[in-house]
Amino acid sequence: MKYIIKTLFAAILFLICIGYYYKNIGNHVTGDKFVGVGILVSTFILMPVFIYHRWKNKNVKDYMLTEENINKMKNYEKEKESKNP
Repeated sequence: MKYIIKTLFAAILFLICIGYYYKNIGNHVTGDKFVGVGILVSTFILMPVFIYHRWKNKNVKDYMLTEENINKMKNYEKEKESKNP
């Protein structure tokens, strides 16, 4: 999965760079198409794959504000204050 993400990122950078190259030599329509395809691929393919990869084995309840997590934070602060007078 990591290699797929890196390959997609490199391909997107390549598309955007080629697009700006075409825009600099005067072919604005083709340049805009390359840049647009690069942005669309990054938005609709790369970002969902990256988000899935990062959240694959995570428990969502660990990141939610529940009573249990609030009490853990309060206890952590109390322990931190008691260690540093």
